[in-house]
Amino acid sequence: MHELSIAVGIVDLAEKEAKTAGADKILSIELEIGTLSGVMLDALDFAWPVATENTLLEKAERTIIQVPAKAKCSRCGALFDLENLYDSCPACNEYRKDIIQGKELRIKSLVVD
Repeated sequence: MHELSIAVGIVDLAEKEAKTAGADKILSIELEIGTLSGVMLDALDFAWPVATENTLLEKAERTIIQVPAKAKCSRCGALFDLENLYDSCPACNEYRKDIIQGKELRIKSLVVD
């Protein structure tokens, strides 16, 4: 389960930022996770308590914003939603595309005290 290492990485980054701000506690964290990021949200939920135990995030409220995948067709330029990485353009059936969003895995905000 790589979600544990992802959770530990999030904790490390959040604690570093909180300490840089001179904070003793993190009250909340907001994460953006794209639907094509490869992160399984159930597994992240399972790993989160282990990763945050005895850290500044242990009692923090966590919010996850799921970012839907969108792409731009390389042939016709159409913008479209993706369910899977291998989906074709609904306008011209081209498979080549540029992923515009949906691979995100980032800390959007931290509220510290």
